[in-house]
Amino acid sequence: MKRFEAPSKKLIDGVRTKPLKVVPDERGRLMEMLRADDDLFLKFGQVYLTAAYPGAVKAWHYHERQTDHFVCVSGMMKVVLYDDREGSPTRGVINEFFIGDHNPLLVQIPPLVFHGFKCISEHEALVVNIPTEVYDYAKPDEFRIDAHDPRIPYDWARKDG
Repeated sequence: MKRFEAPSKKLIDGVRTKPLKVVPDERGRLMEMLRADDDLFLKFGQVYLTAAYPGAVKAWHYHERQTDHFVCVSGMMKVVLYDDREGSPTRGVINEFFIGDHNPLLVQIPPLVFHGFKCISEHEALVVNIPTEVYDYAKPDEFRIDAHDPRIPYDWARKDG
């Protein structure tokens, strides 16, 4: 059985969130995600969309230079972060965020923080990421370990109760 530590209510050092406002009208809706005048805006690298099928886990990875900005624009995602940074005041802390249709939220993930996500909706979930760096195909700033690696004390199974 895998070791499991409850996610902390304390945010990992450097992690920031931004509640997103949805503006509906009779034509549809609008939701701003990240603006250059936001206090958490750092810089622009690129924008991309990633999808996960129901129950699929995409984890774990981190970046050395890049800061990610995740917004789930369709469905629901459980985004999980783990701080394993040497000298960090929050080393060992886990954060969980349930983002998407029912909780529009931007999650800013700093460099060196492990992160991943799981689709928890009954249909495909779509995440827009606005990283601070462009993807370098020759030398990717992406370091991966298995989603169930025991070095990270997290169990991706649904927690009923």
